[in-house]
Amino acid sequence: MIGRAVRETEFTVSGPTTLLRNEPVQARSNARLTSLLDAAAAAIDAVGYERLTTAMVAERAGASIGTVYRYFPDRIAVLQSVASRAVDRFTERIDNSLDAASHPTWWSAIDSLIDLGVSAFRNEPAFAAIRFGDVLDLRPRESQQTGSSRVAAHVAPVLVSRFGLAAGDALAFHLEVAFTIVDSLLARAFAFNANGDQAYIDQARTLARTYLVSVFGEPRAR
Repeated sequence: MIGRAVRETEFTVSGPTTLLRNEPVQARSNARLTSLLDAAAAAIDAVGYERLTTAMVAERAGASIGTVYRYFPDRIAVLQSVASRAVDRFTERIDNSLDAASHPTWWSAIDSLIDLGVSAFRNEPAFAAIRFGDVLDLRPRESQQTGSSRVAAHVAPVLVSRFGLAAGDALAFHLEVAFTIVDSLLARAFAFNANGDQAYIDQARTLARTYLVSVFGEPRAR
């Protein structure tokens, strides 16, 4: 797995999800919540998110159903929290990756993020099924912000500061469009191949680059 591991004693669920019954405030509670989310992710990989039940989460975590309901009012809250954790982990890996490498152009930086996406599909439990939660068609929506838009908003200021791309809402919008293209093609790449169909992965890079170049122009080293 790329990037620093999320330490159990520091985990919290962020983002638009507001359905947690109790925010963990102690190391033991953090560890318990992490265990429940790990169990949920494993169950999603085994049976799919549509069939996930709170009873499955309790059984895999070795916890009582009451413990599950202490944190989550229902299975939807579990799914949203697994997805929100995926966003948190992914943005942390983005920071680690961009801090560790000196990218000559904005495309080099974006390309490295596609690598992170491929790694997440391969290695992050439940990621191939629910990614950043945008596949969960929940009504009414809790927020106008999607998981992909959260990631785009996180990346946008980095591209502004490092590569001089124009700031503003349009930048995050164009990044979200590119990330949506990549997400769709990576989902297809991993639909029948746990390692990913390379042809679809390659097309994800090609189409994302083509779209972003049409907006920002050819990438040039600063």
